[in-house]
Amino acid sequence: MTRSGFVALAGRPNVGKSTLVNAAVGEKVAITSERPQTTRRAIRGVCRRGDCQMILVDLPGVQRARDPLTERMAGRVQQELAGADVVLVMLNAEQGIGGGDRFTARTLAGGGAGSSSSVVAINKIDRVSRSRVAELLQEALALGVSDELFAISAHTGEGVEALLEHLARQMPPGPFLLAEGSTSDQSQRVLLGELIREAAIRRTRDEIPHALEVVVEEIEHPRNGVARVRALIWVESDSQKGILIGSRGRMIKAIGSAARPELERELGAQVHLDLSVKVRRAWRANEALLDRLGIG
Repeated sequence: MTRSGFVALAGRPNVGKSTLVNAAVGEKVAITSERPQTTRRAIRGVCRRGDCQMILVDLPGVQRARDPLTERMAGRVQQELAGADVVLVMLNAEQGIGGGDRFTARTLAGGGAGSSSSVVAINKIDRVSRSRVAELLQEALALGVSDELFAISAHTGEGVEALLEHLARQMPPGPFLLAEGSTSDQSQRVLLGELIREAAIRRTRDEIPHALEVVVEEIEHPRNGVARVRALIWVESDSQKGILIGSRGRMIKAIGSAARPELERELGAQVHLDLSVKVRRAWRANEALLDRLGIG
Protein backbone atom coordinates (compact mmCIF):
# COMPACT_ATOMS: atom_id res chain seq x y z
CA MET A 1 0.00 0.00 0.00
CA THR A 2 1.31 3.43 -0.89
CA ARG A 3 1.30 6.43 1.41
CA SER A 4 1.42 10.13 0.61
CA GLY A 5 0.91 13.47 2.25
CA PHE A 6 2.06 17.03 2.84
CA VAL A 7 4.79 18.22 5.20
CA ALA A 8 4.65 22.00 5.73
CA LEU A 9 7.96 23.58 6.79
CA ALA A 10 7.37 26.41 9.26
CA GLY A 11 9.82 28.75 10.91
CA ARG A 12 11.13 32.26 10.88
CA PRO A 13 13.10 33.49 7.87
CA ASN A 14 16.57 32.06 7.26
CA VAL A 15 16.30 28.84 9.28
CA GLY A 16 17.18 26.71 6.25
CA LYS A 17 13.81 25.47 5.04
CA SER A 18 14.70 25.78 1.36
CA THR A 19 18.05 24.06 1.86
CA LEU A 20 16.33 21.12 3.54
CA VAL A 21 13.74 20.82 0.76
CA ASN A 22 16.50 20.75 -1.87
CA ALA A 23 18.41 18.12 0.10
CA ALA A 24 15.32 15.94 0.49
CA VAL A 25 14.32 16.21 -3.17
CA GLY A 26 17.86 15.62 -4.40
CA GLU A 27 17.93 18.62 -6.69
CA LYS A 28 17.37 22.36 -6.54
CA VAL A 29 13.69 23.29 -6.51
CA ALA A 30 13.89 26.25 -4.08
CA ILE A 31 16.31 29.17 -4.11
CA THR A 32 18.39 29.94 -1.05
CA SER A 33 20.13 32.98 0.42
CA GLU A 34 20.88 34.58 3.76
CA ARG A 35 18.27 37.27 3.05
CA PRO A 36 14.88 37.22 4.78
CA GLN A 37 11.85 36.94 2.45
CA THR A 38 13.81 34.91 -0.10
CA THR A 39 10.90 32.44 -0.29
CA ARG A 40 7.71 34.22 -1.40
CA ARG A 41 5.58 31.34 -2.67
CA ALA A 42 4.70 27.96 -1.23
CA ILE A 43 7.14 25.74 -3.12
CA ARG A 44 6.40 22.01 -3.19
CA GLY A 45 9.24 19.52 -3.51
CA VAL A 46 8.65 15.79 -3.93
CA CYS A 47 10.53 13.39 -1.65
CA ARG A 48 10.16 9.64 -2.27
CA ARG A 49 10.91 7.13 0.49
CA GLY A 50 10.04 3.58 -0.58
CA ASP A 51 6.28 3.31 -0.94
CA CYS A 52 5.80 6.83 0.43
CA GLN A 53 5.63 10.12 -1.46
CA MET A 54 6.02 13.21 0.71
CA ILE A 55 5.27 16.67 -0.63
CA LEU A 56 7.53 19.05 1.30
CA VAL A 57 6.06 22.55 1.26
CA ASP A 58 8.72 25.24 1.61
CA LEU A 59 6.88 28.21 3.09
CA PRO A 60 7.78 31.88 3.51
CA GLY A 61 9.10 32.62 6.97
CA VAL A 62 6.41 33.06 9.61
CA GLN A 63 6.21 36.80 10.21
CA ARG A 64 3.80 39.64 10.83
CA ALA A 65 2.32 41.18 7.68
CA ARG A 66 3.58 44.68 6.84
CA ASP A 67 2.27 45.26 3.31
CA PRO A 68 0.05 43.46 0.74
CA LEU A 69 2.98 41.25 -0.31
CA THR A 70 3.81 40.01 3.18
CA GLU A 71 0.10 39.85 4.01
CA ARG A 72 -0.38 37.42 1.15
CA MET A 73 2.69 35.45 2.18
CA ALA A 74 1.39 35.18 5.74
CA GLY A 75 -2.02 34.09 4.49
CA ARG A 76 -0.48 31.38 2.34
CA VAL A 77 1.53 30.13 5.32
CA GLN A 78 -1.66 29.79 7.38
CA GLN A 79 -3.43 27.99 4.55
CA GLU A 80 -0.62 25.49 4.00
CA LEU A 81 -0.16 24.82 7.71
CA ALA A 82 -3.85 24.07 8.12
CA GLY A 83 -3.86 21.64 5.19
CA ALA A 84 -0.67 19.73 6.03
CA ASP A 85 -0.49 16.21 7.43
CA VAL A 86 2.60 17.14 9.44
CA VAL A 87 4.10 20.51 10.32
CA LEU A 88 7.89 20.54 10.55
CA VAL A 89 8.97 23.48 12.70
CA MET A 90 12.55 24.46 11.93
CA LEU A 91 14.88 26.35 14.26
CA ASN A 92 18.28 27.89 13.61
CA ALA A 93 20.97 26.49 15.93
CA GLU A 94 23.41 29.25 15.04
CA GLN A 95 21.03 32.08 15.96
CA GLY A 96 19.41 30.29 18.89
CA ILE A 97 15.76 30.34 19.85
CA GLY A 98 14.28 33.81 19.88
CA GLY A 99 11.15 35.88 19.55
CA GLY A 100 10.46 34.77 15.99
CA ASP A 101 10.46 31.13 17.06
CA ARG A 102 8.13 31.86 19.95
CA PHE A 103 5.85 33.72 17.52
CA THR A 104 5.80 30.61 15.32
CA ALA A 105 5.00 28.43 18.35
CA ARG A 106 2.13 30.73 19.35
CA THR A 107 0.80 30.63 15.78
CA LEU A 108 0.69 26.84 15.87
CA ALA A 109 -0.73 26.72 19.39
CA GLY A 110 -3.49 29.10 18.29
CA GLY A 111 -4.75 26.62 15.75
CA GLY A 112 -2.58 27.67 12.83
CA ALA A 113 -1.68 24.05 12.12
CA GLY A 114 -5.24 22.76 12.20
CA SER A 115 -5.24 19.11 13.22
CA SER A 116 -1.71 18.46 11.89
CA SER A 117 0.88 16.78 14.07
CA SER A 118 4.15 18.64 14.61
CA VAL A 119 7.84 17.78 14.59
CA VAL A 120 10.74 20.10 15.48
CA ALA A 121 14.11 20.15 13.69
CA ILE A 122 17.03 22.22 14.92
CA ASN A 123 19.03 23.01 11.79
CA LYS A 124 22.63 24.19 11.22
CA ILE A 125 24.07 22.06 14.02
CA ASP A 126 27.33 21.94 12.04
CA ARG A 127 27.89 25.55 13.12
CA VAL A 128 27.63 25.06 16.90
CA SER A 129 29.11 22.78 19.57
CA ARG A 130 27.48 19.53 20.68
CA SER A 131 26.90 20.99 24.13
CA ARG A 132 25.06 23.90 22.54
CA VAL A 133 22.90 21.47 20.55
CA ALA A 134 21.93 19.74 23.80
CA GLU A 135 20.93 23.10 25.31
CA LEU A 136 18.88 23.98 22.25
CA LEU A 137 17.02 20.68 22.37
CA GLN A 138 15.89 21.52 25.88
CA GLU A 139 14.89 25.03 24.85
CA ALA A 140 12.99 23.66 21.84
CA LEU A 141 11.10 21.25 24.07
CA ALA A 142 10.07 24.19 26.26
CA LEU A 143 8.39 25.86 23.26
CA GLY A 144 5.64 23.30 23.63
CA VAL A 145 5.34 22.61 19.89
CA SER A 146 6.30 18.92 19.97
CA ASP A 147 8.28 16.39 21.96
CA GLU A 148 9.58 14.87 18.70
CA LEU A 149 12.89 16.67 18.22
CA PHE A 150 15.64 16.22 15.63
CA ALA A 151 19.04 17.88 15.35
CA ILE A 152 20.13 18.22 11.72
CA SER A 153 22.34 19.99 9.24
CA ALA A 154 20.59 20.40 5.90
CA HIS A 155 23.92 21.62 4.52
CA THR A 156 26.03 18.57 5.45
CA GLY A 157 23.21 16.03 5.59
CA GLU A 158 23.78 15.09 9.23
CA GLY A 159 20.55 13.80 10.79
CA VAL A 160 18.50 14.50 7.64
CA GLU A 161 17.83 10.88 6.69
CA ALA A 162 16.54 10.00 10.16
CA LEU A 163 14.23 13.03 10.05
CA LEU A 164 12.87 12.14 6.60
CA GLU A 165 12.28 8.52 7.58
CA HIS A 166 10.35 9.70 10.64
CA LEU A 167 8.23 12.07 8.56
CA ALA A 168 7.52 9.35 6.01
CA ARG A 169 6.09 7.12 8.73
CA GLN A 170 3.59 9.87 9.58
CA MET A 171 2.09 9.99 6.08
CA PRO A 172 -1.43 8.51 5.69
CA PRO A 173 -2.26 5.68 3.27
CA GLY A 174 -3.21 6.87 -0.21
CA PRO A 175 -2.12 7.17 -3.84
CA PHE A 176 0.78 9.35 -4.88
CA LEU A 177 -0.27 12.98 -5.20
CA LEU A 178 2.09 14.03 -7.99
CA ALA A 179 3.21 12.07 -11.05
CA GLU A 180 5.98 9.51 -10.69
CA GLY A 181 9.33 11.18 -11.29
CA SER A 182 8.09 14.69 -10.44
CA THR A 183 10.35 16.82 -8.29
CA SER A 184 8.14 19.91 -7.92
CA ASP A 185 4.83 21.41 -9.01
CA GLN A 186 6.41 24.72 -10.07
CA SER A 187 6.10 25.84 -13.66
CA GLN A 188 9.36 26.11 -15.57
CA ARG A 189 8.96 29.86 -15.96
CA VAL A 190 8.54 30.41 -12.23
CA LEU A 191 11.59 28.26 -11.43
CA LEU A 192 13.78 30.06 -13.97
CA GLY A 193 12.63 33.41 -12.63
CA GLU A 194 13.48 32.32 -9.10
CA LEU A 195 16.97 31.22 -10.17
CA ILE A 196 17.58 34.65 -11.72
CA ARG A 197 16.21 36.34 -8.59
CA GLU A 198 18.58 34.26 -6.44
CA ALA A 199 21.57 35.48 -8.47
CA ALA A 200 20.40 39.09 -8.10
CA ILE A 201 19.72 38.80 -4.38
CA ARG A 202 23.20 37.49 -3.71
CA ARG A 203 24.80 40.47 -5.45
CA THR A 204 22.75 43.28 -3.92
CA ARG A 205 22.20 44.63 -0.43
CA ASP A 206 20.06 46.83 1.78
CA GLU A 207 16.52 47.30 0.43
CA ILE A 208 17.10 45.91 -3.08
CA PRO A 209 16.31 42.20 -2.43
CA HIS A 210 12.91 43.00 -0.92
CA ALA A 211 11.95 45.26 -3.85
CA LEU A 212 13.12 42.83 -6.52
CA GLU A 213 11.04 40.37 -8.55
CA VAL A 214 11.74 38.52 -11.79
CA VAL A 215 9.27 37.72 -14.56
CA VAL A 216 10.35 35.34 -17.31
CA GLU A 217 8.59 36.59 -20.42
CA GLU A 218 9.81 34.16 -23.06
CA ILE A 219 11.60 30.81 -23.42
CA GLU A 220 12.56 29.80 -26.94
CA HIS A 221 14.41 26.80 -28.33
CA PRO A 222 15.69 27.97 -31.75
CA ARG A 223 17.58 24.70 -32.27
CA ASN A 224 18.57 21.57 -30.39
CA GLY A 225 20.79 22.25 -27.41
CA VAL A 226 20.16 26.00 -27.39
CA ALA A 227 17.62 28.05 -25.43
CA ARG A 228 16.87 31.76 -25.33
CA VAL A 229 15.41 33.17 -22.12
CA ARG A 230 14.10 36.72 -21.89
CA ALA A 231 13.39 38.03 -18.39
CA LEU A 232 12.42 41.28 -16.69
CA ILE A 233 13.75 42.25 -13.29
CA TRP A 234 11.29 44.49 -11.48
CA VAL A 235 12.37 47.08 -8.90
CA GLU A 236 10.49 49.96 -7.29
CA SER A 237 12.67 53.01 -7.97
CA ASP A 238 15.07 54.49 -10.50
CA SER A 239 17.91 54.35 -7.96
CA GLN A 240 17.36 50.61 -7.48
CA LYS A 241 17.37 50.17 -11.25
CA GLY A 242 20.69 51.98 -11.45
CA ILE A 243 22.20 49.73 -8.80
CA LEU A 244 21.03 46.58 -10.58
CA ILE A 245 22.40 47.71 -13.94
CA GLY A 246 25.62 48.99 -12.44
CA SER A 247 28.37 51.11 -13.92
CA ARG A 248 28.65 50.29 -17.64
CA GLY A 249 26.24 47.40 -17.09
CA ARG A 250 28.65 45.46 -14.88
CA MET A 251 26.08 44.41 -12.26
CA ILE A 252 23.46 43.11 -14.69
CA LYS A 253 26.18 41.22 -16.58
CA ALA A 254 27.38 39.65 -13.31
CA ILE A 255 23.81 38.60 -12.44
CA GLY A 256 23.38 37.05 -15.86
CA SER A 257 26.70 35.22 -15.64
CA ALA A 258 25.78 33.79 -12.24
CA ALA A 259 22.26 32.76 -13.27
CA ARG A 260 23.14 31.23 -16.64
CA PRO A 261 24.70 27.96 -15.36
CA GLU A 262 21.65 27.36 -13.15
CA LEU A 263 19.31 27.92 -16.10
CA GLU A 264 21.41 25.63 -18.29
CA ARG A 265 21.22 22.88 -15.69
CA GLU A 266 17.45 23.22 -15.56
CA LEU A 267 16.90 23.45 -19.32
CA GLY A 268 19.61 21.00 -20.36
CA ALA A 269 20.76 23.42 -23.06
CA GLN A 270 23.13 26.28 -23.71
CA VAL A 271 21.29 29.42 -22.61
CA HIS A 272 21.33 32.87 -24.15
CA LEU A 273 19.95 35.07 -21.37
CA ASP A 274 18.45 38.48 -22.10
CA LEU A 275 17.94 40.47 -18.88
CA SER A 276 16.42 43.91 -18.56
CA VAL A 277 15.43 45.99 -15.54
CA LYS A 278 12.10 47.81 -15.25
CA VAL A 279 10.73 50.13 -12.57
CA ARG A 280 7.28 49.07 -11.30
CA ARG A 281 6.65 51.51 -8.50
CA ALA A 282 5.10 50.02 -5.35
CA TRP A 283 4.53 46.65 -7.05
CA ARG A 284 4.47 44.99 -3.60
CA ALA A 285 1.22 46.89 -2.90
CA ASN A 286 -0.37 46.20 -6.31
CA GLU A 287 -2.91 43.41 -5.90
CA ALA A 288 -3.26 42.82 -9.65
CA LEU A 289 0.50 42.40 -10.09
CA LEU A 290 0.69 40.07 -7.09
CA ASP A 291 -2.04 37.97 -8.71
CA ARG A 292 -0.02 37.85 -11.92
CA LEU A 293 3.04 36.73 -9.99
CA GLY A 294 1.10 33.95 -8.31
CA ILE A 295 1.92 35.16 -4.80
CA GLY A 296 -0.71 34.31 -2.23
